[in-house]
Amino acid sequence: MTSDASLLDHDTMPLSEYLEKGGKLTSPGNVPPRYRAELLRLMSSFVDSELAGSAGFADAINWAPGLKERIAASRITLEKVDHAERVLDLMSDFGTDKALYNHAHSWSSRQPRDANLDPKRQGGDMRLSVFHYPLQSWTDAVVMNTLMGMATVHQLQEQIRTSYQPLGEVFREILPREKRHMELGLEGLEDLLKDATRRAEVQASVDYWMPRVAETFGAAHSGRFERLKKMGLRHTDNETMRAAWKADADAHLKELKLR
Repeated sequence: MTSDASLLDHDTMPLSEYLEKGGKLTSPGNVPPRYRAELLRLMSSFVDSELAGSAGFADAINWAPGLKERIAASRITLEKVDHAERVLDLMSDFGTDKALYNHAHSWSSRQPRDANLDPKRQGGDMRLSVFHYPLQSWTDAVVMNTLMGMATVHQLQEQIRTSYQPLGEVFREILPREKRHMELGLEGLEDLLKDATRRAEVQASVDYWMPRVAETFGAAHSGRFERLKKMGLRHTDNETMRAAWKADADAHLKELKLR
């Protein structure tokens, strides 16, 4: 891995070329304005999504059918806030006020269940569109956590390669815990399906969340992706990532005899 302290020195070549060759930036002082704007946007999207995801999942703690499930829901709710804070700490290096940020939006707010939302960000709230939809039951929470957990794993595996090295390091620490969240979701699904009478409810929830989670990968053809790729902030295009997630989700659902 190359960094701005390595022999690949961006003082001796254009920054764009340095980043395209895999160079890393390591502090706010190395970051030019356009790169800074895109980096902060990426970090804000992650922080807002984790805070909104945690706030929305909090209700699931009281929906949990047993102590094991209650512990799992509590763990997910807590750790998502912790993940948000870790990235928010990096944003504070760029001047973001952590105390004000927590009150910037109502993280538990949701749109109607049948809303047809534009996948683009809603106002100043940078959460992914899937986190604007409400959960309505334990089954729903388990299904959404499983499918979105798989998506988050794919997205973090992409983002640990980011050209802003401190962010990549944080994402590398977060990734194993997000994998565990997804595994807890799969365990919860298996438990739900032990009751044959719940299969239709689980399938209906899968049908609801699959297209909404798919939208989190962004537009198939994205000019913004090309800009981020040149900056080293992205590497794999949206459609390739979406296809990898869908193949992963389809394989797990097939094992559970779900569509």
